[in-house]
Amino acid sequence: MEGVELELERRSKFLNSLIQKKKAKEQQEQKDEFNVRVRASDMPLPQQNRAFSLSREILNATPGKADNKRLALALKKDFDSAYGPAWHCIVGTSFGSYVTHSIGGFIYFQIDKVYVLLFKTVVEPLDQK
Repeated sequence: MEGVELELERRSKFLNSLIQKKKAKEQQEQKDEFNVRVRASDMPLPQQNRAFSLSREILNATPGKADNKRLALALKKDFDSAYGPAWHCIVGTSFGSYVTHSIGGFIYFQIDKVYVLLFKTVVEPLDQK
């Protein structure tokens, strides 16, 4: 019986490794499609892909010079409505930052020549008196 359990565990690990490889390949294809380079992130992949696709959509809608303010506002509003408050977004070609963020709510990426910093902070409700 112990040999069967070991074999099941070995097969499970093998299948998990195949799934991870497939997810990594799909993520790389998504990045290539949107011309994205992730610099740092602890955000789940579906949220990352949402940020990439929205960023690409906004940048394609404004050919020529990128409208950084419009892109930052669009990302912030979209993430606030989809994942709750309070998202913050900084977009530009040259900026420095030092931020505190919620776990799973941070991404810093480059799309074309524009850098995007998107992060979430915890919102504490004000006490009603």
